[in-house]
Amino acid sequence: MNSYLLEFIVVGIGVIILLWEAFCTPKNKSLLALIGAGALTLVLVALLLCSNCTYLNDVPDWLSRFYSTGGDSLFFKSFALISTILVLLMSYDFRSILNKYTSNDNSDSNTGEFYTLPIFACAGLMWMASATDMVSIFVSLELVTITFYVMVAFMRRNVGSLEAGVKYLILGALSTGFLVYGIAWLYGATGTTSIVHMTSMQLESSYVLLFGLALIIISLGFKVGAVPMQLWIPDVYQGAPTPITAFLSIASKAAGFGVAIVILKPFLLSDATGSNVQLILAIMAAATLLYGNLSALSQNNFKRLLAYSSIAHAGFILMALSVSDFKTVKFYLATYLIMTFAGFFILNLIRVQDNSDEIDSFDGLGKRNPNLALALTITMAAMAGVPLTAGFWGKLFVFKSTVGVLDWPFIIIAFIAAAAGFYYYFKVIRSIYWHKPAKEEALTIPTISKYAIILFTAAIIIVGIYPKAIECLVGN
Repeated sequence: MNSYLLEFIVVGIGVIILLWEAFCTPKNKSLLALIGAGALTLVLVALLLCSNCTYLNDVPDWLSRFYSTGGDSLFFKSFALISTILVLLMSYDFRSILNKYTSNDNSDSNTGEFYTLPIFACAGLMWMASATDMVSIFVSLELVTITFYVMVAFMRRNVGSLEAGVKYLILGALSTGFLVYGIAWLYGATGTTSIVHMTSMQLESSYVLLFGLALIIISLGFKVGAVPMQLWIPDVYQGAPTPITAFLSIASKAAGFGVAIVILKPFLLSDATGSNVQLILAIMAAATLLYGNLSALSQNNFKRLLAYSSIAHAGFILMALSVSDFKTVKFYLATYLIMTFAGFFILNLIRVQDNSDEIDSFDGLGKRNPNLALALTITMAAMAGVPLTAGFWGKLFVFKSTVGVLDWPFIIIAFIAAAAGFYYYFKVIRSIYWHKPAKEEALTIPTISKYAIILFTAAIIIVGIYPKAIECLVGN
């Protein structure tokens, strides 16, 4: 089996589960999430096996212009599959909230489609990872975006979810306009939509080329949550179902950076355009860091705090991207997946049992469930960048690659942003141990969430002590 068939297999899995739900009407529709996660696990295994065989990566001529199995595609495809598997598992534990806001009798009669949409989004994310042409990037990106439109607004009996869906739709359409217009300008400047051909061309620094590239960068800013297209993130993250918020925060952001690497790499490495593109990305990174970290300081809702935190992390990754340190970009994304999924699994648990996303819902967690409190403490410390955690190395590598390359004002802004992060992350830790619990009953942890939280907490510590455990996976 050739590796380029895996995306079609993922689509097939989604279609089969959707048809099964429609015509066979399983009694417990939440089991579809477990079936989907199991099927995608087999696809992930097949992807890793295919990657070691050169002949399985041969792409037919009719597809080679739009699709490639080289470069960083293996990393970003694996990232998409792992994220989708975890989102489906999280959705299984979230089923009670999902049922509450999709039906009148709290049954799962209207939730079957919810467990297939992440699978279709995963196929789009995988195509994005292998896209080598502006056309294939646009088509795969729209497949992902359209599925997210539905997933964000899926809890139709919840006003916040509907509001989030409308805001995401409007700003998503705006970013699509920037992307299409940017592709048109880039095509006019280079005469091709193929990124491979752009790489082999002698790029000229012209206003037409840079203007088109700037439009594309703005559109990619929407996907990764960077200034000036970051305004949708807090409201959409807060209103969307918690598993979908995690999906947006992790998989969608990673895919956006994967596409950014593919598109911007030839321009960053070109003598004609490199300095201009670097300056644009550095300014975006600085503005994103300031906006994300300073806005997070006053947040009392944990979902909104993670939303602004997501913006801040995008700023750090943009800094690494601006100096063409693509290995650090991938390393940071890998550690970001570990930390953020740990946080969202814990938030998902609190949301289901206490029906709240507020930071106050973590009051006295150290008494209600000491093990869960310890896991959240380690997660928050990692996001802040405390040494001996995975998050420390990501920030350290960003500073290591940018100091001496970017001007000092950008570095100073990054230091200020990193320091601000300690305040709002440790505000959660203060709530865990210093405040009295509003409820005295102990929190119970479902089996899936229990093992996921243990796994991610252990990974945060292991990578914090031995970062080469991730470095060997991200490659060059």
